[in-house]
Amino acid sequence: MNIRQMTTQDVGPVAEVHKAAFVRQTMSRDWIQCNFNAYPLMQLFVAEQKGLIVGYILWNQKSGFRPSVVLELGQIAVHPESQGRGVGKQLITDSLPLVRAQLGKRGATLKHIIVTTRADNYAQKLYQKNLGVETEAMIKDLYSADEVFMIRRNVISEA
Repeated sequence: MNIRQMTTQDVGPVAEVHKAAFVRQTMSRDWIQCNFNAYPLMQLFVAEQKGLIVGYILWNQKSGFRPSVVLELGQIAVHPESQGRGVGKQLITDSLPLVRAQLGKRGATLKHIIVTTRADNYAQKLYQKNLGVETEAMIKDLYSADEVFMIRRNVISEA
């Protein structure tokens, strides 16, 4: 499996992954295109296997372009046919160094990583194990259910 930065040609296939993974959401192609167009604020990476896009991850910088970046894992999705095979883990572990390299090009470093997700999302364990985030707060009935706010503080020295 190859994890690489998303390109313009990937918008359609990534939108298909979004549509399959987030069935309550609509306008998948518009959502992906808007986020892709927001580079470098938003950075998207894809998981490609045998020439097919099987997943993607969206990282976004919070609160402007600062020297010490608070980075949010904005969204991660794996096509249902490829779930349970380590794609999500590899998206996280292989894309984060690529984000760090992009930040380094402008002299910035990673300060904190944040993730928000549904309180009942089993992927919390993936985030805890692979990012070291811990639940800091719960927000009742935010989107479609209760949402947890997870954070890993002070990751600057862990390049």
